[in-house]
Amino acid sequence: MTFGAMAFAGTASAQEAPDALVKRIGNEVLAAAQADPEIRAGNIAHMTALVEQKILPYVDFERMTSLAAGRYWRDATAEQKKQLMTEFRSLLIFTYSGALAQVHDQKIEFKPMRNDPADTEVEVRSQIIQPRGEPIQLNYRLEKLPTGWKMFDINVLGAWLVETYKGTFAAEISKGGIDGLIATLSAKNKQLAARSAPKSK
Repeated sequence: MTFGAMAFAGTASAQEAPDALVKRIGNEVLAAAQADPEIRAGNIAHMTALVEQKILPYVDFERMTSLAAGRYWRDATAEQKKQLMTEFRSLLIFTYSGALAQVHDQKIEFKPMRNDPADTEVEVRSQIIQPRGEPIQLNYRLEKLPTGWKMFDINVLGAWLVETYKGTFAAEISKGGIDGLIATLSAKNKQLAARSAPKSK
């Protein structure tokens, strides 16, 4: 996933149009990442802080996790759902933080969006313009909640994030059930955390 997957975050009102929200906050995240020399140097703590401050408040983790788990979600206990959301959230934090390290001189262009004010789900389309190479197509699915618009899926170069995880989740559940999936995600997160830990001098 590219850094553009993070271009949805920050503070916003429920009345702000979803495309305006994504554009404004996407540019804020991009500018913050480009301006922070620690992020450019790969400082995981700075990356994680930016992700947690700007992105996480505007992601619907419950819906994202339930869609990725598919039909198995309804069979999971309340505790299993809680643990699965926690591990999936951690995995996405590492994904977003890693993407931040790729930020250099890119720009985001947003495509016009036509939607009915009554719509509760929309798709915002954009592309990442790079100094070298082809533009990276990047789309977002958002839903309108009482607290405002929130993201629940991202499409990078034609592949929806939730659909990608859905296949992985199903394979793990078929082998070890929901608990097996939770254990696999937990192990993956521990591996990523160890890899991201500062090297001792």
